[in-house]
Amino acid sequence: MTTTQQGARPRHVPQRTCIGCRQAEGKRGLIRIVRTPDERVAVDPTGKANGRGAYLHAQQSCWVKALKGGTMRNALKITPVREDVEALRAFALALPAEESELI
Repeated sequence: MTTTQQGARPRHVPQRTCIGCRQAEGKRGLIRIVRTPDERVAVDPTGKANGRGAYLHAQQSCWVKALKGGTMRNALKITPVREDVEALRAFALALPAEESELI
């Protein structure tokens, strides 16, 4: 009987869907927004904050789509207050406008 040595199994990469463009990508390649336990909406830079989360690409077009329509409201199951929406818009303005700028 011969034994074959197997290589390391490839690591599982969790997939998440961007609520702006509806494209799936690895969890680490997206930015998480979270509905906090006190019913606020904020950017979660660590990806580990408590609360219901949703994911967006790091480009302005996805954030504009998510903030304009009801996708954020549906994904987080809450209507964000105006201050939270303005904070998210300010965050989005600091992001690249096009995907090609990410490379």
